[in-house]
Formats: sequence, C-alpha cells, structure tokens
Amino acid sequence: MSDPVILWLRQDLRLADQPALAAAMQDGPVVPVHVLDDETPKHRAMGAASQWWLHHSLASLDKDLREKGSRLILRRGKCDEELAKVADEVGARAVHAVRHYEPWWRNAERAVAKRLDLQCDDGNYLAPPGSVTTGSGAPYKIYTPFWRALNEVMPPPNPLNRPREIAPPGKWPKSEKLADWDLLPTKPDWATGFAEEWTPGEAGARERVEHFVDQVADYGERRNLPSVEGSSRLSPHLHFGEVSPGYVWHRLAGKGESTRTFLGELAWRDYAQNVILQLPDYGSRNGREQFDALPWRSGADAKADLRAWQRGRTGYPIVDAGMRQLWATGWMHNRVRMIAASFLIKHLLIDWREGERWFWDTLVDADYGNNSVNWQWVAGTGIDANMWGRIMAPLLQSEKFDAAGYIREWVPELRDLADEAIHDPADRPNGYPGKIIGHREARERALAAGRKVR
Repeated sequence: MSDPVILWLRQDLRLADQPALAAAMQDGPVVPVHVLDDETPKHRAMGAASQWWLHHSLASLDKDLREKGSRLILRRGKCDEELAKVADEVGARAVHAVRHYEPWWRNAERAVAKRLDLQCDDGNYLAPPGSVTTGSGAPYKIYTPFWRALNEVMPPPNPLNRPREIAPPGKWPKSEKLADWDLLPTKPDWATGFAEEWTPGEAGARERVEHFVDQVADYGERRNLPSVEGSSRLSPHLHFGEVSPGYVWHRLAGKGESTRTFLGELAWRDYAQNVILQLPDYGSRNGREQFDALPWRSGADAKADLRAWQRGRTGYPIVDAGMRQLWATGWMHNRVRMIAASFLIKHLLIDWREGERWFWDTLVDADYGNNSVNWQWVAGTGIDANMWGRIMAPLLQSEKFDAAGYIREWVPELRDLADEAIHDPADRPNGYPGKIIGHREARERALAAGRKVR
C-alpha cells in the first residue's frame, strides 16, 4: 500500500465535484482533516453565526465520509503545525487542498508548503480567481466587463462524480471531538431559529439546489420581493463549499432569462474574489482613498444609533425587519441587505466597516470577498461602487417592493396595520419606536459629508 496523503478541508466541505479529494484518491489512502485555526485569521476569525453552520456542516461531512469507509479528523491550532503533526502520525508527506483566496488562507497555504508537499487545485469558483483578465493581462476592477469576459470561458468544467468509496489509511491519527470546540451557542442559545431555516451539509445544499431549479423561472421578478423570498438561499452552502458553483451552473443553465440573471449573481462571487486577490485588505480599507476624508460620525450618539440599527429599533419598518430577520435566522433578504446597509451608511453616517463587522458575525453566509465588496459598493467607497449621492429611500423601497408581509413577519408590533400604513406608520403601536432620524434630514447630512470628499 502506498503512503497515505492528507486531504486538507476548509471551505470545501463536500464529496462531489471535489477536485482535491479526487487528486488525493489518485495518490493513495486519504486522511481527511479539518483544522480549526483561529490564530492565522487573527481579527478575521469566524463569526458566531458561521461557527454554528460549521459545526453542523462538519458533522454532516463526517457522516458522509463514514459511509464511504473514511472519517473526518479534527484538529485545533495553526494549520501548518497541526497538518505536520498528522503527517508524522500517519507517515504522509503530501497534502491535497482546494486553493483559497482570502489573505489568511493564502498565508496558511504558504506556511503549509514550507513543511509539506502541498498540492492545490481550484474548484470553489466558476473560474480560478486571477485567470480572467483584460486583453493586456491586467485583472478586472469593474464587474460588468469582468462578467462579459467570464462568459467567454464558460461553462465551467463538468462536475466530478461523488466517489463510491475512499481508501482509508492503515492507521488513523487521533482526532478531537467536535462538541469540545464549543461552536454552538448555549448561554443563551440564540440560534434556535437557525435550524428551522437551514440544513447545513452537502445533502442540504443539493436539496436547496433542486428546490431552486423549480423556482428559478421567476427569479428575475421575485428576487427583489422580501415577502415572497425569491432568492436562491444558496450562499451559505456555496461559501462553505457544500456544493460547487460549477455544479450549480450546469444544473441551472439554459432554463430561461431569469436563470441568466441568477448566473450573473453567481459570477459576483468570482468577481469579489478577484477584488480581494488584488486588494487583500478590502474589508478594512476604502477602495477609493479620497473617502478616507469622509467625516463619519463617532461618539456616544453614533454608538447608540449603531446599537439601535443592530437591534432593529430604528423606526424604519423595512430596516428593522431585516435586522431582526438577520438576528433570528443568520440571514437577510438581498434587497433588504442593501436597504439596511445604505441606512447605516447614509442615514446614520456610520462607517461602513461597523456594518461589515456586524454582518461578519451574524450572517451564516459571511464571506470575506462578498461582504467587503458589497459593503463598499453600497457605501460608494469601492473600486466599483454606487455613487455616494445615491441615497436609498427605505420607505419608498419598502412600498415599491411590496414588503408589507415581510414587515408583519419580523416586526410583530406592526402586524395589525394595513398595507398602506405599515411601511411608514403614523402611529407607533405596541412600543414600536419613532424614526431615529428623518429621511430628509439624513439625506442632507449625508450629502454635506460627501462634499468634503475630493
């Protein structure tokens, strides 16, 4: 029997269309390993909602591996150190992995490669980040030309099949227990609503894809309507790699114009990774330096306003509904994400990085590329972004996109109001707060702040 090889699993927690697994199986018996490394990412350690998802995804993956004659080895510590220990225990010299592009994962890959023979494959994006370039070979900074160029190399390769069995090593290394990692909240358990919304793991991802296949024809019309939830809800499954974007593309392609719209959204993931590959600190630094001069609010009043936004107590029903949905389910409808983000930035004049950090902690699909690119797009600070002067009117947005049912679900204080009153209630029943700031006043303040940016 040949020497075993390590399969280093991170945000690629699947068996089907898993190129690193396929490559490892060609080399010898496979030792699948997941390392919980909170040290390498530093301040970008996984948020609380993502930890909840990771726990259940790892449990699901271990079950799937055992059905194939394998198992998942869990270690906690620095990736290079723990993988080297596993390699010594089983006599492995090679490590197979799917390549990741977040700055801390790139650092980890360099560290592992200094100790072991690291062999990386691409497989978490439609095309390898950095491979779609302009005619001069430069990376794209603007989404629209990037999407056109990406289309020229599509479709992605046909998905790899799920293996029938995975050869185990002659002996297994020791593994930590998932329960000992304390990834789940207990005091209190604020994630009770998560399980009602989500089924982490590869099986849950495939089920979500099949459900969306039946819904995608209406995606173009329904995706902006919070009350009907027309989005795919695939983002957490894609982030944790429980399903590959290539599989999603092939499963949905050719099903009408709405599908084309969705595939453009799927390509946004690729675009965001290309941005952080060029600008690794995009989650903390303005893409446009001139916005470093923007006078964000600070002090006690700003902190109180931030807290009201986080708790869904701004007095704007559509914003509050979104923030409460986020807390209860780890998710927020895409249209409402834009409204809530714009409100924090433009109405409250609070630094976009405060919102990005809150989403990082509370979203089950918290993805460094998507999160930082999306927040900078709304803020107008990014390399491809909305203009600062475009200030979303949440009350008009709520009515335009028929959010009455959505508000009733998440802001029960307003449940008894008629549709025409619920978007901007004149009366504030059941202790619902008044507006934290008027729209006109907020708009004028934001525009004044923007004039200080040159």
